[in-house]
Amino acid sequence: MGIIWALGSVLLVSCAQLLLRWSMMSLPPVSDVAAFCRVLLTWPTAAFTLAGGLLAYALSMLCWFLALQRVALSKAYPLLSLSYVLVWAAALALPLFNEAFLWGKLLGVALIFSGLLLICWPGRKAS
Repeated sequence: MGIIWALGSVLLVSCAQLLLRWSMMSLPPVSDVAAFCRVLLTWPTAAFTLAGGLLAYALSMLCWFLALQRVALSKAYPLLSLSYVLVWAAALALPLFNEAFLWGKLLGVALIFSGLLLICWPGRKAS
């Protein structure tokens, strides 16, 4: 059950990243506090998306706490790297992010995934 909580955390944090990125693409710069707040108050879609991203982060933390109660940190923590893979793939797949495919990034994702497999692959027990 702990792995399920950890994977839930990974999915939620990935969704949070995508929602927050969309929000920041749609909103004025945070450095212009007045304009940022004005748009948040007058454009419900942007406010909803920003709130959804923050909520996804909070729920991700809750899932992570539950995962850490049930799974060794050495097994759970590497799973967080899956969020890099998921966010990269989603950013490429969703046209609104306008991300360019680069072979070097694909290689980086393959290395992350390979490292995850090496860390999490069940080893043989010593006899």
